Order: sequence, then structure tokens, then C-alpha cells
Amino acid sequence: MSGVDPAEITDLLPQRQPCLLLDRVDELAVGDRLVASRAVSADEGWCAGHFPGDPVMPGVLQLEALTQAAALLAARSERGLEQVTLAGLDKVRFRRRVVPGDQLRLQVQLIEARTSLWRLRGRIEVDGERTVDAVLRIALHRPRT
Repeated sequence: MSGVDPAEITDLLPQRQPCLLLDRVDELAVGDRLVASRAVSADEGWCAGHFPGDPVMPGVLQLEALTQAAALLAARSERGLEQVTLAGLDKVRFRRRVVPGDQLRLQVQLIEARTSLWRLRGRIEVDGERTVDAVLRIALHRPRT
């Protein structure tokens, strides 16, 4: 298992700041699993409005971060992909609030891989405590020939 150079994250994912939600990849087992990190900062745009005076990271951003981790695993595992998109979410459970100062540990594990659709188990933890569990479906798009 090995990590991914931080510069490679932007090479493999189309998202850019402020929508890029992965700081680094800590572990990578190609075709199997990926573990990434994200430091949640009080300077992020959503803090002003979700919720004023008591900021909580929106669940949709947490799920987007998991989707980016899944897309990164797919991009490193399947060469020649044009794009990876979210195709569905199942069994989503939010178990703890995520607030500025939290260090997210994002994990995705491949459950099933078909030619153009992957199912993965996703989890986010803060200090060893689960914050989100979900099953993600991502679509792998290849260039048309």
C-alpha cells in the first residue's frame, strides 16, 4: 500500500478549490481501497451560513468528499478513464457532527466492480469515531472510440 503525491490528486480529479475536498491520500491499494484525509477549517465558505455561530459541515459535502475518494481510487485503478461520476448512494447514516477543527479520515472499499459501475463502502471518521457510513455507486466513463 502506498499514498498518492498531493499534486497527483489534482491531476486525477477535475475538482479545484473550493470544491476539492481531499487534502492527501494516506493509503492506496489499487483496485481495492483508499484512505484519504481532510482538515476542516473555520475559513471554509459554508461556515458562515451552515449554521451562523455554530458551524456544522453539510452532509452533502461529506458525501462529496467520499465520492472524490472513490473517484481517485477508480482513476488510479482503471487507466484511461475520462470521468467518474456519482451514480447513487445507499444506506447513508450520519452519526456525528463535523465541525471546524476536525480532521476527517475518509475510507472507501471496493465491494463490486463492473465495467462501468462500481459499488464501494464509504466511511468517514474523526478521532476514531464514525461520522458517516454509506454505500456509493460511481459510474466510470471511458472515451468513446
